[in-house]
Amino acid sequence: MPSVPAPGLLHEVPIALGDRSYGISIGTGLLGQPATWSGLPRAAAALVVTNETVAPLYLATLLEALRPHFAAIHEVVLPDGEAFKDWRTLNRIFDALLARACDRKTVLFALGGGVIGDMTGFAAACYMRGVPFVQVPTTLLAQVDSSVGGKTAINHPLGKNMIGAFYQPLRVVCDLGTLATLPAREFSAGLAEVIKYGPIADMGFLDWIEAQLPALLRRDPAVLAHAVQRSCEIKAWVVGQDERESGLRAILNFGHTFGHAIEAGLGYGEWLHGEAVGCGMVLAANLSARLGLIDSALVERLTRLVAAAGLPVRAPSLGVQRYLDLMRLDKKAEAGDLRFVVIESPGRAGVRPAPEALVREVLAQGGA
Repeated sequence: MPSVPAPGLLHEVPIALGDRSYGISIGTGLLGQPATWSGLPRAAAALVVTNETVAPLYLATLLEALRPHFAAIHEVVLPDGEAFKDWRTLNRIFDALLARACDRKTVLFALGGGVIGDMTGFAAACYMRGVPFVQVPTTLLAQVDSSVGGKTAINHPLGKNMIGAFYQPLRVVCDLGTLATLPAREFSAGLAEVIKYGPIADMGFLDWIEAQLPALLRRDPAVLAHAVQRSCEIKAWVVGQDERESGLRAILNFGHTFGHAIEAGLGYGEWLHGEAVGCGMVLAANLSARLGLIDSALVERLTRLVAAAGLPVRAPSLGVQRYLDLMRLDKKAEAGDLRFVVIESPGRAGVRPAPEALVREVLAQGGA
């Protein structure tokens, strides 16, 4: 039996952003400890935003822990899924705030996965031109990626995360205990964002992931704690240097240009975000090899690891032209020219343009 860490804080990872700096708390049993939520700005009210899947599992625990800190605690429970990351669902958060006459000191809490975190953060950025919020991610993908760094957004039918804002949380609280209730498919989706950090920033971490993948899939607590900690450390390092994605931060989108096209082309929610990113990383690695940046051995290695994590490595058949049309809407595109995050050398990534003919070859080989 794996050893289970005692309840409490295991790691604290700082995000250095001047007066917007904050910490990422990683531990077990953090959700239900009132001390976890001390030190937040004084406010009369809090609003917890969650979804129909997470609410029965963790909402009551969080509400009880928040009671010593707020005179009034409200809640809004949204439908679950990427398909609901839209204006209509976002407005339900604003409806809840306005119906309760919440002021600009009200603290929002995002209890859930990446969809809840992105929408709550965007609502916080917009309501009264900005109210404080806290990320409480309950999925692996959200803990290692989407809850960290202040990217908030909703989807548009023509593109993923195309409407949003950079808006940093007050803190991020990663309770590893919430990962125990995560369905296997969702857990594998989160592993895509863990794997991502290896080829773009730390090949030693990639070695570790390969060696520890069986333990990760068993959700060994100590192994999970390290995976979340190291992922957050790498993302914190990148975000600390480039908060608004003017340069370096774009490397965190490795696999995402292909992945976002898969999500938009299939319809949001058909594939999980992490599934699309996993497949997208395989395609992006293939493109990197075709650009002469890496050898085929690294492409094959990454493909094997993505597949072993339970993720797809073949793109859905949407038609090559459909992919190209969708990818021209990507935020990295310039004047309609396609640009991709590629592996420039093992453990180092960058953004480069790619000839359309080469991209067509990658898509055709990859199943598109």
